[in-house]
Amino acid sequence: MNKLKEVLKIERRTQKWFAGEMCKTENTISLWVLNKVQPSIEDLYKAAELLNVEVSDLLEKKKDIKK
Repeated sequence: MNKLKEVLKIERRTQKWFAGEMCKTENTISLWVLNKVQPSIEDLYKAAELLNVEVSDLLEKKKDIKK
């Protein structure tokens, strides 16, 4: 599970902007933000760099994941 939705909101970035910077479709970003599909490790590192956060900031902590 990822926290892209929260991080994009904190950084005041749109999914459209993020899609362009990541060279992905807006549909792909939407699926990531909704946690229907998870980004690859490489994409997580690129996202963290673009959003000026650590990769760990983009991921849910194990204790926070609801079963």
